[in-house]
Amino acid sequence: MEIILKEDIANLGHKNDIVKVKNGYGRNFLIPKGFATLATGPAKKMHAETMKQRAHKEEKLKETALEMVKKIEKISLKLGAKTSTTGKIFGSVNTIQIAEALKEKGFEIDRKNISIKEEHIKEVGTYTANVKLYKDIKVEISFEVFSE
Repeated sequence: MEIILKEDIANLGHKNDIVKVKNGYGRNFLIPKGFATLATGPAKKMHAETMKQRAHKEEKLKETALEMVKKIEKISLKLGAKTSTTGKIFGSVNTIQIAEALKEKGFEIDRKNISIKEEHIKEVGTYTANVKLYKDIKVEISFEVFSE
């Protein structure tokens, strides 16, 4: 079954992509939840016309994301956390704190587009995270967790 995605779906595709899925997945989950529509003949024609019109906007968004990559690579983040005397963090550092630190530096990035390589950050140190800026444009940033 071919469907047109209405929004980004992890491990499937991006918004406005035409993808093939199993009938049950499309009919019972994606279409009823509003994540996709059935890719019929008229729907494909309308999709093609929409994509022509959006091509220019997409190019601008891509250029903006590439410029942002250059700016983000230059910054260094420092996150403060309450720790014990041995350096263990009370709680853990998560993507919300990284998103707030980026916001303070002037980058408005949704926390859902940030992924930390380590599962749980429980100690003081330097770590890395991946930031998704656009469909296939990602940047790796390093951040330091220090004791407050």
